[in-house]
Amino acid sequence: MKTSKFLLISILFISIHSFAQSQMEEKREQIKTLKVGFITNELALTPDEAAKFWPIYNAYEDKQFEIKHQKMKAFKERMDSDLDKMNEKEASALLAQMQSNDDELYQIRKKFISNLKNILPATKIIKLKKAEDDFNRKLLQQYRNKGSRK
Repeated sequence: MKTSKFLLISILFISIHSFAQSQMEEKREQIKTLKVGFITNELALTPDEAAKFWPIYNAYEDKQFEIKHQKMKAFKERMDSDLDKMNEKEASALLAQMQSNDDELYQIRKKFISNLKNILPATKIIKLKKAEDDFNRKLLQQYRNKGSRK
């Protein structure tokens, strides 16, 4: 009897977890689609520019996402623990890892911009940064507005 209850609860938990992950992935894809449209519109990319730009941009975004969400996850878990129990040596090691990730993100962005210089004029590269910031600002505003209606 206990085994069947445990099995039922386990299956229910796994189902809920899988459903939540698929919803998160679906939301991420929706946001990505909106972002592509927004950036394309803001930069007024020609078909030739778009064909060269999007593979580079998508690779950059994927690498950036990996660093921010996979590598930083370990740091977040560590920082969510009791920081008062962390000794100086552990804190220094964690800080060094955080700086290393920040450096890696910076180097990826630097390489990305260097690659874009072969495809887009400098004005469009600057417009890209502005478009990314504007998109993120609008997305955050929509999230805040949605949260205040609940």
